[in-house]
Amino acid sequence: MESRKTTALTIPDDVAAAEICGVNDELLRLMQDAVAARITVRGDIVEVAGDETEVQQVTALLGDMIARIRAGEALDAGYVRRTLDLTRSADCAPADLRQDVLLTYRGQAVRPKTAGQKRYVDAIRSHTITFGMGPAGTGKTYLAIAMALAALQDQRVKRIVLTRPIVEAGESLGFLPGTLFEKVDPYIRPLYDALYAMSDNLRVNQLVEDGTIEVAPLAFMRGRTLNDSFVILDEAQNATPEQLKMFLTRLGFGSRMVVTGDASQTDLPRGASGFGRVRSILEGVADIAFCDFAAADVVRHSLVAAIVEAYDRADQAAAPSRP
Repeated sequence: MESRKTTALTIPDDVAAAEICGVNDELLRLMQDAVAARITVRGDIVEVAGDETEVQQVTALLGDMIARIRAGEALDAGYVRRTLDLTRSADCAPADLRQDVLLTYRGQAVRPKTAGQKRYVDAIRSHTITFGMGPAGTGKTYLAIAMALAALQDQRVKRIVLTRPIVEAGESLGFLPGTLFEKVDPYIRPLYDALYAMSDNLRVNQLVEDGTIEVAPLAFMRGRTLNDSFVILDEAQNATPEQLKMFLTRLGFGSRMVVTGDASQTDLPRGASGFGRVRSILEGVADIAFCDFAAADVVRHSLVAAIVEAYDRADQAAAPSRP
């Protein structure tokens, strides 16, 4: 027999009930549709009645919404969905994410937004090498770069190295106009975009010019040893087994590595990517962590999560017929 409970939450004077409910009560309806508990808003009182577990989940969500409004942060449907999912997980609470600020820039805090992202940043903190595996939009690269910038600011590392494999490296690059840097720049531009989103442009340019931040193709890593560095390999699904081994063996003293990728989006011929089978080779090796992301961790437009789930279903349906 389920335990019933009723809880009344008072909205503080500096928070408007309309902000909790959303435009045209969108957020309130979203909460009501997600749980069987009854949610009633009267003036500055929110009453939640129903199963004790659901009442606790909704109360935790409302408390986090109030804290977010007080911090000047916007609420939207994606936030409500993610936080509701979070309240249902046993290993993470909304407060855990709110308190885990990785970096602050222009008054905006960069923090994990889902339980999967929280596990990812915790793994990076506690392991020398961390693999982030999963679909686009889950924050794999963004969070890793935020942690790299924070480590540089705190002087835990002396430099940041960001790299990506360039699938077209070879004959096709030679036909592109410009210098070598101009040829590879379009492929590494997303890494610069992430840096500029979290730090002053002039500051980033200065750090790039003096070599404190290096953004380069994966091929440039060969023959090097990277000491006292925070090293990120992005789009690793486009690295061959040989390239991935070469990169991982660049690890030097005092360094940390993060490898991100989505095995379902490789641009290499089937079977040529080293990312898909790296887990079977390295899982169980001390100080190496593997973190899996899912559609629930997508923090872009809600349609992105739906697209990811649709492709996952299609892949699963096609799997038995593949040779």
